[in-house]
Amino acid sequence: MQFIKSLIFNIFLYLGLILIFILAIPTLVLPEKFTIFFGKLSAKYIVLILKLVMNTKVIFHGEENLKKVDQFFVASAHQSMFETFALQIPLDGPIFILKKELLNIPLFGWYLRKIGSIAIIRETTTKENLNFFDKIKERLEENKRPLLIFPQGTRVKLDEQPPFKKGVGRIYKALNLPCIPVALNTGQVWPKNSFMKFSGDIHISFLDPIMPGKDNDEFIKEIENKIYSEIKKYY
Repeated sequence: MQFIKSLIFNIFLYLGLILIFILAIPTLVLPEKFTIFFGKLSAKYIVLILKLVMNTKVIFHGEENLKKVDQFFVASAHQSMFETFALQIPLDGPIFILKKELLNIPLFGWYLRKIGSIAIIRETTTKENLNFFDKIKERLEENKRPLLIFPQGTRVKLDEQPPFKKGVGRIYKALNLPCIPVALNTGQVWPKNSFMKFSGDIHISFLDPIMPGKDNDEFIKEIENKIYSEIKKYY
């Protein structure tokens, strides 16, 4: 039964996203706000089919923390593909930091470019990476949209606790902005690299902002503790 539900969900997921991506093609020559609209639409569609097919509710906690500061960046735990869509619902057109390869995917990558996503080539020193932090700061100053990063660097299982990448500390220092940590349990319902999906509530929690001014190591330690302590509540 779980296999059948997962099969139905995946069919609706990919057919629906393909349709939305095709409908969004004209936004490639329109202002970015139209592309952002279709990003939110795709997220709400996925939330809907999770509810209808998998009997799964998506619950956002702590959205009031997004209103405690005027400008901020978001550092989120990363367990599945789902949060890359779902976080577009409460956040106002987030700017993604992502692997350069994603920008080369037809349609999907084009939309990521359109909304101002910032690519990085990991574990290398390139001309593009040398001005990476300046590029982030400039992009945020241009449009005041929140930056969204995944400091674990890749998707992990619900109970895994890898150390965060040092780059999150450098971003925190370069931007000099509050950071809002995000804890979640998406891997419980939507495991990474798995065809199977499971029923159960998805919780996405926006935690208290970490204000600027800490040194890099102190900041990384604090954000790891905040996120992993919250995730343990979902086990």
